Amino acid sequence: MKMKQIYFAVIILLSCASAATAQQAKSLKFNDKGKFKILQLADIHYNPNYQTSINTMLGIDSMLLMEKPDLVVFTGDNVTGNPRDEGYHEVLDVIKKRNIPFLCVFGNHDDEKSLTSDQQILTRAQLFEIVQSYPQNMTTTAKGIHGYGNGYITINNRQGKPERILYTFDSNAYSQLDGVKGYDHIRADQVQWYRETSASLKTQYGDSLPLPALAFFHIPLPEYNQAAAEETAPLRGSRLEKACAPPINSGLFTAFREMGDVQATFVGHDHDCDYAVMWYGIMLAYGRSSGNGTTYGNLKPNGCRIIELTEGDRNFRTWHRLRDGRVIDELQYPDDLIKKN
Repeated sequence: MKMKQIYFAVIILLSCASAATAQQAKSLKFNDKGKFKILQLADIHYNPNYQTSINTMLGIDSMLLMEKPDLVVFTGDNVTGNPRDEGYHEVLDVIKKRNIPFLCVFGNHDDEKSLTSDQQILTRAQLFEIVQSYPQNMTTTAKGIHGYGNGYITINNRQGKPERILYTFDSNAYSQLDGVKGYDHIRADQVQWYRETSASLKTQYGDSLPLPALAFFHIPLPEYNQAAAEETAPLRGSRLEKACAPPINSGLFTAFREMGDVQATFVGHDHDCDYAVMWYGIMLAYGRSSGNGTTYGNLKPNGCRIIELTEGDRNFRTWHRLRDGRVIDELQYPDDLIKKN
């Protein structure tokens, strides 16, 4: 307990006022300079029993201080190890202290039962209740479909009109189909929910073009491997392992292409990947693994992905911020990922 007390004392000393106020947490919008910055945290793997988790959260807090994001997005495997409720509170309290709005989706490990422990694991529904208990939470969940955290939010321009959409999906955990091993796929009802939501938003806010959108979830789509295998596809960042995608392709990428709003997807799951690659006009990107010694990983030091949007511009910039302060792999979408003849 002494180490945790020291950790939270340091966090309090480091904490400063966030660019996002409590009111903005209810209605996201571009700032006075026409910018909106998203910080993606991937695969923290916080374990209340590991001292390395304390070091991880200190690094995350320093990156929050360096970047001062308007929104934090957790893309799964946020916590591993019991007690899960304590772990989630310790992770989310760092965001709460800076009063930053956040989105949170789950990975395959968040509610996974330990083979070496008899302790009861919290379900996704119980974990989602913890997430919803924070006033900074922006995550919603569509009822009647698979998973928790399938939702969307809009980012408004300075006149209060929606200009961007951010989708979140629960990519589930492990395959539930007989004879199909490996990771689960985003289910048909989730894909249908997205299609219906996208069509409704285009009717409500779109003109000749739908509002540009970004999508966040944990497990990469099968198209990540297809894109990375294309020798001529520009790939920025590191790919030290194959994407551990589900063996079943449920057609979410096809839905993105047909609906025409999603420009890029951001995932985690594979700790030795932090690349971005273009595939049929959609950028498929990883976050930088944010865990530091809490799980496997050869990309050191840990870090986060930053996405910066500009009001009135359908394109965006993205880069990795490392815990040591360095910025790497900065690129402009879509220009830096277009094939050169």
